[in-house]
Amino acid sequence: MYIEYKGKFYRPLHPRPTVVLGTLCKNGRVNLMPASWNTPVSEEPPTVAIAVDKTTYTYECLEYHGEATINVASDTQIQLVYDLGSVSGRSVDKVEKFSVELVPSVKIKPPGLQGSLAILEGRVMSRYPVGEVMLYIFEILLVRVLEGIADEWGLDLSKANLLLHSAGRVFYRVAPTKLFARKRV
Repeated sequence: MYIEYKGKFYRPLHPRPTVVLGTLCKNGRVNLMPASWNTPVSEEPPTVAIAVDKTTYTYECLEYHGEATINVASDTQIQLVYDLGSVSGRSVDKVEKFSVELVPSVKIKPPGLQGSLAILEGRVMSRYPVGEVMLYIFEILLVRVLEGIADEWGLDLSKANLLLHSAGRVFYRVAPTKLFARKRV
C-alpha cells in the first residue's frame, strides 16, 4: 500500500550525488558551489544538466562566464562541501576563506577542486529558466579522474566513495557492494 507523501516532492529522490560547480566571476574570483540537482543528459554530445538558483552568485558567474568545472565530491570532502554551501561567494572569497586547493583546467578557464574524484570541464550549451532556477546544460569537453579509482563502468566505490546529499547537513556514502541484474532469456 502507498500513502501520500507530505514532505517536499523531491526528497524521495535523495540522496543525490553532490558536485561542486567551479566558476569564474566578473571580479576574477573563482567561486565554488555545491549542487546536488545534477544529471547526465546525453552521450552525444556529452552533456550534464545542473539546476542553479537564480538568486545565487554562481548564477551571476555562469551568466558572465559560461564555463564551469563539475567536480565530483568525495566523502572525505564533506566538511568542505558543507562549508562552501553555507556562505555566498558574493560576500566572501571561498577559496581564501576555506584554503581551497585548485587544479588548473585543460580546456576551460575555471579551475577544478583538488581532491575531487573526477573533474568534468564544461561549457554552457543551453539554459532553460524553470521556476526559481536556471537549468544549465553543459557540454562536457574533458573528464579527468583520480588515478586508480575508475574503470570503464565508472568509479570503483571500494577505492573511493561519492558524497551523497540528503538535506541540510545530512550526507551519505554508497556502500561498496556491487549488485548485478540477471540477464533474462
